[in-house]
Amino acid sequence: MKRLLILLTLTTALVSCQKNLKADDVHATADLIITHAKVAVMDNKRTVAEAIAVKDGKIFKTGSTAAILELKSADTKIIDANGRTVIPGLNDSHLHLTRGGRFYNAELRWDGVKSLKRALEMLKEQAERTPKGQWVRVIGGWSPYQFVENRFPTPEEINAATGDVPTFVLYLYSRGWLNQAGLTALGIDENTQAPEGSSFEKDAEGNLTGVLLAEPNPGILYARIGSLPPLNKAEMVNGTKQFYRELNRLGITSGIDAGGGGHKFPKDYIGTKALAEAGEMPIRLSYYLFPQNKGAEYAEFQQWMANNKVGQNSDIHLDHGYELEGGGEFLAWSVGDFENFLAPHPC
Repeated sequence: MKRLLILLTLTTALVSCQKNLKADDVHATADLIITHAKVAVMDNKRTVAEAIAVKDGKIFKTGSTAAILELKSADTKIIDANGRTVIPGLNDSHLHLTRGGRFYNAELRWDGVKSLKRALEMLKEQAERTPKGQWVRVIGGWSPYQFVENRFPTPEEINAATGDVPTFVLYLYSRGWLNQAGLTALGIDENTQAPEGSSFEKDAEGNLTGVLLAEPNPGILYARIGSLPPLNKAEMVNGTKQFYRELNRLGITSGIDAGGGGHKFPKDYIGTKALAEAGEMPIRLSYYLFPQNKGAEYAEFQQWMANNKVGQNSDIHLDHGYELEGGGEFLAWSVGDFENFLAPHPC
């Protein structure tokens, strides 16, 4: 049985955009028609239609395949869904989209990998193709419970797989692993002080293992993400587009960006801004600004308010799919909770 999902990247949900044909619309034709589908109209009756017509980027009619095909012209694009389901694009109300796209092309993803053995093989393959001056990066998206081995990788396994290529592996905001080459590249040794509420793990002899622990302060992990070598503008733009296309593949066509630690506005927003200015956003995005410096939040907000307006950013309008909404996720670090739910709650 085919279970593929066709997703409509349109401006609003089906029910809110659908228009009844008026007398002066009798000769209207569709730009796009999808037939032989299961169209979730999203009305109160939970209507499922067979076909859908789109004009000027908006849905104006749903119905049977025969009825909707009456709206076609020589220029209408026809897609036969072959019984697949068609739904409106999904909105994710809390993502870190601009940050996710920033390094996407440099990341190794373990999403869906079923064994730690295969994950370590992928780590080795990534190290072999990583250009000099760059790092191997696994930035979240996995869990030890997805592996048949049901455990974390060991520092020894990570070092064996990556050799002299600096590597950072992140698990949630709970812990991370730096291989020996990564520790050396960042100048971290046994005397390096970790942020309060986090630590560098050491073995019985007092040597660093490369494991970074958020207990529960994730600042030690944010700092590592922020210290990794940057990509150039073209690489960030391409990676951002690929990341947003991946979100499209999973059904997400719009999202709210909550900012995030280790990600500074505006310098780290280059990829998304460039796509928006070019009118090439694969996703609609509204974003909130996250102060990065504990104790200096007010000064950061003052600077942002002096140079930006809510509802726009550098004259990029919402039509480009990129809109500034205000301050978000953290307004002040002193009242923030930490994400490591494996560690005791801070008192």
